[in-house]
Amino acid sequence: MKAVEHERFKSVYWIELDDGTRKLATINLDRGAQVYGEKLIELDGVEYRLWDPYRSKLAAAIIRNIKVNPITNGKNVLYLGAASGTTSSHVSDIVGEEGCVYCVEVSSRPIRDLLRVCAKRKNMLPILADARLPHCYCSLVKKVDVIYQDIAQPDQTEILLANAKIFLPKGGYAMLSLKARSIDVTKEPREIFRNEMEKLEKEMEIIDVKVLDPYEKDHAMFVLRR
Repeated sequence: MKAVEHERFKSVYWIELDDGTRKLATINLDRGAQVYGEKLIELDGVEYRLWDPYRSKLAAAIIRNIKVNPITNGKNVLYLGAASGTTSSHVSDIVGEEGCVYCVEVSSRPIRDLLRVCAKRKNMLPILADARLPHCYCSLVKKVDVIYQDIAQPDQTEILLANAKIFLPKGGYAMLSLKARSIDVTKEPREIFRNEMEKLEKEMEIIDVKVLDPYEKDHAMFVLRR
């Protein structure tokens, strides 16, 4: 068994198992602690957390060979829809101690779990707020390098664009995990993706789009630049 850095994305790793299979992983910033029951593996004095693409849309997008992952070491990330901290904790691993993850979550139940994760990870800042109302937390969040959004709501595209206007400077990146069935259950997902692309193209440059099947049904990951 060995760890190999991802061929294109720094601070993301492949764990090559003895049977020849590969699993995605990040280096654990909170050594010895799990967030969602993920397996921990120590190799050459470094502890890695296996990153499950069935539990994380960002991991699924990386495995689906997305062209760009703008979340890198030292970056400041506004994470909209952080839930209980599954993916945002891996983002925390990637940006490291020099970066920061502003974790916005509106639901009180998952944020209780998120608070426990953030208490151990000093680069994660929990914010109980509605991402539709970015002016309510603009005093808590600086300009960021990347916005990552995972919010299953009909207006998820509009939520991203509203936050980008406030927090994302020109040249900054966004990653939007788009759930088609949350927008319209009567249309085919690819038709919905095309319609949302038209909205996004009016204000941002689309760098890449990857459908996340089979890891996440009816989802696509958009990489955008302002």
